Amino acid sequence: MAIFKSKKVAWISNILIIAIIGLILYFLFHAGKQLELARGLTAKSLLSNGTGFIDIASAVNFRHTLSILILQIIIIIIIARIMAWVMSLINQPTVIGEIIAGIMLGPSLLGMFFPELFTWVFPMDSLKNLEILSQIGLILFMFIIGMELDLSVVRKRAKDALFISNTSIIVPFIMGIGLAYFLYDRFAPTGADFLSFSLFMGIALSITAFPVLARIVQERGITKTQLGMITITSAAINDITAWGILAIVVAIANATAIGNALVTIGLSLVFIVVMLMVIRPLLEKIANLFSAKETVSKTIVASVFGIMLLSAYITEVIGIHALFGAFMAGVIMPQNVRFKSIMSEKIEDVSLVLLLPLFFVYTGLRTEIGLLNDSSLLGTAFIVIAVAVIGKFAGSALASRITGQSWKNSLTIGALMNTRGLIELVALNIGYDIGILSPEIFTMLVLMALVTTFMTGPAMAFINFIYRSRESIASITGQFKVLVSFGPPESGIRLLTLISELFRGEQNKLDITALHLTPSTSISAENAIQYEEQAFSRINEIAREKDLNVSTEYRTTEIVSQEITRTANRGKYNLLVVGSSKPLLGRDKTGGKARYFFENVKSDVALVIDNGFKKINKVLIYCMDKESGEYLEKVSTRFGSEIEVDKVSIDGNKAQERDYTKYDLIVSGLECYRTQRQAGAPWTAGPVSIVIFSQYE
Repeated sequence: MAIFKSKKVAWISNILIIAIIGLILYFLFHAGKQLELARGLTAKSLLSNGTGFIDIASAVNFRHTLSILILQIIIIIIIARIMAWVMSLINQPTVIGEIIAGIMLGPSLLGMFFPELFTWVFPMDSLKNLEILSQIGLILFMFIIGMELDLSVVRKRAKDALFISNTSIIVPFIMGIGLAYFLYDRFAPTGADFLSFSLFMGIALSITAFPVLARIVQERGITKTQLGMITITSAAINDITAWGILAIVVAIANATAIGNALVTIGLSLVFIVVMLMVIRPLLEKIANLFSAKETVSKTIVASVFGIMLLSAYITEVIGIHALFGAFMAGVIMPQNVRFKSIMSEKIEDVSLVLLLPLFFVYTGLRTEIGLLNDSSLLGTAFIVIAVAVIGKFAGSALASRITGQSWKNSLTIGALMNTRGLIELVALNIGYDIGILSPEIFTMLVLMALVTTFMTGPAMAFINFIYRSRESIASITGQFKVLVSFGPPESGIRLLTLISELFRGEQNKLDITALHLTPSTSISAENAIQYEEQAFSRINEIAREKDLNVSTEYRTTEIVSQEITRTANRGKYNLLVVGSSKPLLGRDKTGGKARYFFENVKSDVALVIDNGFKKINKVLIYCMDKESGEYLEKVSTRFGSEIEVDKVSIDGNKAQERDYTKYDLIVSGLECYRTQRQAGAPWTAGPVSIVIFSQYE
């Protein structure tokens, strides 16, 4: 009661204070109006016609520079994420969706069909702000790309990878210069000399998108295979070489004389030496001192950002573009994985989700597919794409074959190295900005970047189809293949424990695959390695303790449920084991993602509603109906003799009155669970863990 009174007094006191303040303000404003009248000003009202609040907001604030920019960012992020999601549904890199989103919002689609809306959302005078923000996003992105290059890995596998990488640059580079000879008269901008144009065409056809390639390798789960490691190493060397050549090309294009170009190249070499020999050792010492997240202060973060920005500034002043400096700053970051991971976390989300899509749209605003409006231009675009694919794909594949790779691996490396993606767009924008590329050839090369990136997935699928193994079914005769998909590592441990209990005494017949997916493709290589280690370290320990044959698979994806389903169906598993999760709307734990597995996985599915089981001593098998009875009967025979198993029919006497809390686990068929849940059975919402089996028909 005393508390009630004190709260009541507090409320009354607050109301009185607000009322007194309101009265004071009223008299002050009223006195101020008299001062306005004395100065000859006409009193105005916020509700007056013609100059009211609504009119002011619509006439001024709604078209204010900041308002337009915020609106543009909102639209760009929404469309980019939608298109990224659409691409993930068809097993394509999400970066393709973001590039397509940029083209959609540009003159090629929005500007063509809705010109008034296009002009209203992207007025010409607002594009400069968009460009500046997109360039900041690119600087941050190139810094991350530089950090993702592990030079120690490059050195370990430099022999074969160096040959593959150099061949994959030289062949398309020469073909690009040859192609430039036929395109120069018609497509080179006024004032662009042949040397700059031809060199840029060569480098445009030679680039491999290291970040996109790395993410495809992650998504395919081949990061730690020989194929994945040699491909990533080759792409890393390709990236370093290509950016070095691009810096030289930009220096030549920007210089007014050969002497100036040599000075620019000389200054660039001095810059690289200083970064590698002076700045890098200093950063190594800092990383050794501050490798824990709690010790990385704002001063350390500011210092790293300062080095990145100063590096970008120096290369911009030298004349080889700020992006090369940001990339170089990332390359010299210490190889300390924890330090790199902390730095990546500071900037990844902002740069990749917020700022980078602005670059795609800015590129889309400069890409006018409508310029290719006759058959000769479309034919030229087709030739550009064909030369790019033949040069990169064939060059990489043949080089891989010469180093001793199988034809399957060689063709796969060729398909991966043919990926252009975002890095290609960065280079193309540089060429467009310095006047080497005309709008027509710029558009053709953007299309080439899209096509070569889009074809990577289908090309790999086609290669796998041709060389698919004919041993998979024969090699697992007598084996029971189980796919265990889990999120948090603790969940994986409990699911694996359940499997070992379920098949107690038959572990030698089990072929278990533990699958962990990171629900994002926009993560760094360092973070991917860290997440994989965290997911499987305890899983491998449990497997050894319980003498289970467990292999692990790790991938990144934007569509977790679909990727689990694809993995289960592609691997021809006998059983998929997953944990339950509530749908966004509703309480049925067999809805949402679980329903998707039941309907689309071509094997039996075991859904685990984990209420905290640890060891199984007593099991209840519930609901021996016609559909699930025979299957659950087989399940019951797998439990060891030391486990007590009870069975309850759906029509069993006094089934609802049974004490279900004495069981460690309840096993049920899907339809039985749903029926009993609707009937209000106590075990469906109780503290006992439940395994729900759905049989594939």
